[in-house]
Amino acid sequence: MLTSEQLEFFNHNGYLVVDQVLDQKAALDPVRAEYDRLLEQLYANWYQQGQVKAAPDGMTFDQKLIESYRSGCDWFRPFDISLPGDKILADTPMHFGPAIFDMVTNSRLLDIVESLIGPEISSNPIQHIRIKPPAPDLQKGEVRAHITSTDWHQDRAVALAEADQTNMITVWCAVTDATEENGCLQVIPRVHQDGMKPHCPRTQTAIADNQIDVDQAVSLPVKSGGIVIFHPLTPHASLINRSTGIRWSFDLRFNVTGEPTGRAHFPEFVARSANKPELELKDWWEWRNLWYEARARLADSPHIDIHRWSADAPACA
Repeated sequence: MLTSEQLEFFNHNGYLVVDQVLDQKAALDPVRAEYDRLLEQLYANWYQQGQVKAAPDGMTFDQKLIESYRSGCDWFRPFDISLPGDKILADTPMHFGPAIFDMVTNSRLLDIVESLIGPEISSNPIQHIRIKPPAPDLQKGEVRAHITSTDWHQDRAVALAEADQTNMITVWCAVTDATEENGCLQVIPRVHQDGMKPHCPRTQTAIADNQIDVDQAVSLPVKSGGIVIFHPLTPHASLINRSTGIRWSFDLRFNVTGEPTGRAHFPEFVARSANKPELELKDWWEWRNLWYEARARLADSPHIDIHRWSADAPACA
């Protein structure tokens, strides 16, 4: 649970950094191992097909990741713990495994979430893996937010309007250390008190020009195992990775059970409940199946646009 001082800081500033939340051995090592196995399979196939030239023998996870990116092989979609916002196919890749489920439902993590939104907690389906390769390795014209820098935005604004009153928080979990050099997060404190800013559909959904003072930005370095918590109206962005290694994190969200998630077509689940503990999801395979069922349903349905902002809005002109 958070202390009264931490809660006061969060409520006043709209964010909070908490160190040493996810245990390295119990929580993060299984996640690393799960993704190492996944990348091993992906890379072996790419190598066999001639899409990557370097033999996988002796290569580390980071080396295989960077080499495959340089070769134009997409690991983000097979790695991500969600479905995309664009067209969904019956075989669109995604990843849902036991180590990720254990991280999402980690008891210490949920204790902190409970301090902020209460004991009826659902895992919100707006969730992603974030791995940033080093900037020198980026392909020319790279604009994907999970690969390069992220534009200034509020998380409330990248959900659908149905969730504008939902009691929700974002929990950003560091797998590697996040530093200013390798692309840590930045926030603008206290702006969450001013409500939602207009956003524009650019390369990313971003706060419109002249709506925030980016000179007030605060960088948020955090060690592996630590987390950054955001109010859904806190403007935040991330720096580009200027180091020689990857920066790896997960972007999770939680909301009060029964309130709209902002992605009604994607599956949520009850992560904790004081009133009805029997509703808590305990089986990672069932979580996986919820997403597989959603993929099958959405592949046969008209596309649902997740972008709520229009380029012809006055603030975007």
